[in-house]
Amino acid sequence: MASTVRICVVGDEATGKSSLISALIKDTPPTSPVQPVFPSITLPPSLSTPDNVTTTIVDTSALPQERQNLRKEVRKSNVILLVYSDHYSYERIALFWLPYFRSLGVNVPVVLCANKSDLMPTGETTASVVEEEMMPVMAEFKEIDSCVRTSAREGYNVNEVFFLCQKAVTHPIAPIYDAKEGCLKPAAVEALKRVFYLCDRDQDGVLSDKEVHDFQMKCFEKPLSEADLASIKRSVIKPGSTDEEKEAAGIDLDGFLLLNRMFAEKGRHETIWIILRKFQYSDSLSLKDHFLHPKFDVPAFASAELSPAGYRFFVDLFLLHDQDNDGGLSDTELAHLFAPTPGIPSSWQEAGFPSCTVRNEAGYITLQGWLAQWSMTTFESPKTTLEYLAYLGFNNDNPTRAGTTAALKTTKPRSKRRNRPGRIERNVFHCYILGAPSSGKSSLLNAFLHRPFSPTYHPTIKPQTAVNAVELHGGKQCYLILSEMGELEPAILENPTKLMNSCDLLCFVYDSSDPDSFRHILELRRKYPALEELPAVYTALKADRDRAVQRTEVQPDGFCEGMRMGKPLHVSVRWNSIGELFAQLAECATFPSQGFPKSEDGEAGEGDGSGMVLWVGGGAALCAALALGWVWRRNWIGDR
Repeated sequence: MASTVRICVVGDEATGKSSLISALIKDTPPTSPVQPVFPSITLPPSLSTPDNVTTTIVDTSALPQERQNLRKEVRKSNVILLVYSDHYSYERIALFWLPYFRSLGVNVPVVLCANKSDLMPTGETTASVVEEEMMPVMAEFKEIDSCVRTSAREGYNVNEVFFLCQKAVTHPIAPIYDAKEGCLKPAAVEALKRVFYLCDRDQDGVLSDKEVHDFQMKCFEKPLSEADLASIKRSVIKPGSTDEEKEAAGIDLDGFLLLNRMFAEKGRHETIWIILRKFQYSDSLSLKDHFLHPKFDVPAFASAELSPAGYRFFVDLFLLHDQDNDGGLSDTELAHLFAPTPGIPSSWQEAGFPSCTVRNEAGYITLQGWLAQWSMTTFESPKTTLEYLAYLGFNNDNPTRAGTTAALKTTKPRSKRRNRPGRIERNVFHCYILGAPSSGKSSLLNAFLHRPFSPTYHPTIKPQTAVNAVELHGGKQCYLILSEMGELEPAILENPTKLMNSCDLLCFVYDSSDPDSFRHILELRRKYPALEELPAVYTALKADRDRAVQRTEVQPDGFCEGMRMGKPLHVSVRWNSIGELFAQLAECATFPSQGFPKSEDGEAGEGDGSGMVLWVGGGAALCAALALGWVWRRNWIGDR
């Protein structure tokens, strides 16, 4: 909404332009002729519109020698007050003034004013003037916002005409109503549909009396009387309904849109704007940017997660839209849930939603999968979560934190050196699955989401992601994101900075029945040294088959023993015990020092431990050199 309104008063000479301004300022009709052009005046918000804007009123002259100044002022204006007072000046409205504004490229609303109504011929009524003079011009020139009759001498409608000018800027009708077609414009309809959706708290498609009262208090901050409510319901209920049906029925979406169309038709479009602005819409009928994208910074080495209020909101949203109570959201229910948004987030579609999270037997996302999906989205892109919280109507009841950011929280930053003992204070972790082709990575992701095993092999080309909840020892729950990178693996591993920022844990997997499978892990570690900076878990998959001796210089068990790490866990996706692997991954992500090589004293060391050996050896050599120097110096002093 504009913070200032600049009104340019235009019209033929002697139509009473300056008299209207004088009557407004002095609050009394002019008793003597006023100057030809009234000086520009500025009204502070307290004397201006209820919308708390500053108003500047600029008078102009129609004389040819003042045409350059007229052009300048018209182009600077937010609204034009076009005044006429007799038949000649009325004819000039369509023949000169409105085409002249168009020739200047001016695209601002025009308020048409028929002044000197005190000189109206006997028998001529305001209704006849509106119908015979004003409506034909308004039908031809859509830039005319409204029209009014005034009299500066009698003080008739003087305040009202300037209020209409203010309202034409602060509450423009052009974006919301098509006067030619007699209907609300599509953008306004979409915005009002979202308002209806958010006010229909029980999602039954009808605003109950309580929901209407809540809507009234939110938008207008004053209660709605029972008589007014009954009158509104009677005006929008479909024809043919009995009085009892009209009293008992609520207001459906069609009735809500009809009600707002009636506001526009009656010139009460400021009511529609009050509603839209309460629901954070801008003048362009899009949600305000600061509402969709509030400031939310995640410190370095920290992450974003849903707060208890955020989880509660998404739980309530799921339960509200699971209309058949089958524990899953069908395609229809999902479409209805995302109706007030641009649709399912693009990042979800790229990840293959809903196949990337937990579904029921019918293929519908469950509550567990729903919360896991939003946990992953918040971890990877908190801005996306904040945007959808705004679209979906998150209400913050916490007075200490305003807006949608109350649904999120930031975690304590983790140490740059992850091999230090201690717990990572987070609930969402990201694990990369690395291993040779056909080692079982995709089957592992499917098992993580409780899907049946398929013996058919499909090589992974596009990255795949799976997210689910995992219970830690002691009963605490966290969310684990498992990612198989596909053809993007080299690009990701070659970028150490991105790897360190996005990944919490590495899971190296190999096919225990394939003698060449473990070699791929050793080659990865040699090719990408940055992998040694991340905690890792080694896993032998396909343990239900005969174990093969790996064609490498060291066997997997010996490799892990050499680094004083736990031996690879032998699992199979066909075994019920596969859940132990996921629990181990979550534990290692929570306590990352478990995933690093250990020194001889049992503490986690850097990389494969060679750094610690070099440091100790260097220290011993330095001590020996110092001792030799001390002995030589002592002997040299003794010889003297």
